[in-house]
Amino acid sequence: MHRTTGPTGHRTAPPRRTDSRRPGPDAAARHGARARLPRYWFADRLLLALSGQRPVHSLLGHTLPAAYEHLSALAPGAPLRPARPGGPTPVVQRCGEFQPQPGVIEAYARILAGDRLHALAFRLERCEDQRWRCAAVELGGAHV
Repeated sequence: MHRTTGPTGHRTAPPRRTDSRRPGPDAAARHGARARLPRYWFADRLLLALSGQRPVHSLLGHTLPAAYEHLSALAPGAPLRPARPGGPTPVVQRCGEFQPQPGVIEAYARILAGDRLHALAFRLERCEDQRWRCAAVELGGAHV
């Protein structure tokens, strides 16, 4: 750590961080476990593309062709971007799922952007290579 000499001639160091809002190890472990669930992984990636934080082609290998075409048409408008420049970054507040049959997940996510709440629904299908791929997306009533 870089130290400097203060006005009294004593050596000083930069102040330590004492931010009590920092997540503890339990919160970090919960977030890591949550991120490994397919529904949360896809919800996070869809949010990044639909808020303009990542290019839509980052989902190219993770979506089926029809869903990718619809996402690529919707993403340039960044419908989940913050309501005002410099506003709070949207986050996935909660994500749930229903499995109507083996190899299919129908998921929903609540996206919180400041004081606005958005609904995101998507369908995941396990393909022949055993990878989950997004087959359909619906955002606040607009089918994608």
